[in-house]
Amino acid sequence: MSRQNTRMFGPNKFKLGLFGMNCNNGLTMTKAPEHWDNSWDNNVEAARLADAAGLEFLLPIGRWHGYKGETDTEGTTYETLTWATGLLASTKDICACGTLHVRFLNPVFAAKQMVTADLVGDGRFGLNIVSGWNGGEFDMFGVELLNHDIRYDFTEEWVRIVKKIWMETEPFDFDGQYFTLRGVLSKPKPSGGTNPILISAGNSPEGRDFAAKHVDCLFTSIVHSENLKDDIDQVRDIGRSAGRNPGVYASGHVFARKTRKEADEFYHYIVHENGDWEAAEHAARIRTKGRETPFAQLQKLKERLISGVGTYPVVGSYDEVADQFRWMSDAGLDGMAIGLVNYITEFPHLRDEVLPRMERHGLRLPVAR
Repeated sequence: MSRQNTRMFGPNKFKLGLFGMNCNNGLTMTKAPEHWDNSWDNNVEAARLADAAGLEFLLPIGRWHGYKGETDTEGTTYETLTWATGLLASTKDICACGTLHVRFLNPVFAAKQMVTADLVGDGRFGLNIVSGWNGGEFDMFGVELLNHDIRYDFTEEWVRIVKKIWMETEPFDFDGQYFTLRGVLSKPKPSGGTNPILISAGNSPEGRDFAAKHVDCLFTSIVHSENLKDDIDQVRDIGRSAGRNPGVYASGHVFARKTRKEADEFYHYIVHENGDWEAAEHAARIRTKGRETPFAQLQKLKERLISGVGTYPVVGSYDEVADQFRWMSDAGLDGMAIGLVNYITEFPHLRDEVLPRMERHGLRLPVAR
């Protein structure tokens, strides 16, 4: 398969992927019995459901410490490069990504590991590049968390090495600020002789500048929905200044039901009746880094953490959810990685109700059966 023929480069105007199903509880901090059980069998079943429904990608979370509390959301996770390889072997058309903290793995080793995944998936592998921010996880590895202003310098050098390994057919030396390598050569090469899809997430100027230079897809956060178009336009401008045009995506979580009342009731049940507020308190301390935060703003943050680990909530009737995706598309987003309370039992709401409405909006094409 040519990489340009994979779904990530396909015709759907607004692309969708499942986000975080490699982690226990997925994106939710809930004690409700409906919560996500991230067994391997469940991951394979969810991946195949998404594949059959025409979704474009599967995006895991790279996490080494959980969020504590009773649920310890994301405390039990699959390592993402091997996770992606297994799911690529279990599916036909959907793309699967690894999420890698580049400070934790040597680029020579990582380059070969990712080529293996890419060949298993016949060009459907993607890499989500993470510079890192969680000091506790860096301490776990005994690795220094670099200052933010130079963090992306390391990441850029790491990516340059990996790209060179993927393309060079003769041994080469590399002398950089962070790596000194001799006689580097790695075979086989990626599927079709082209680089795997590269992804990164970032809202800082440094993160967006890195993405403009190196990645195919940038994930940005939706903090204030009224500013979404301006934020996306800024990202596009940075990309154009670098002579590139990376796709712009966001991450979110979906609560969809036949009526808005049913969706709100389910949201209230998951978050307010069964939320793990202890875990949310712990996560909020990490996110705010000890800064003084107004009470109302802090409570809103905790609620969003419980419902979707801080991602953007898409809550409503089937019509309203499809309309929100149309609004995002009109603002310039190319797609969204979404979490579900349970990626199997909740999936029919997306497949059978939301996707057909998106087709009617011109956001997606029907899936060939």
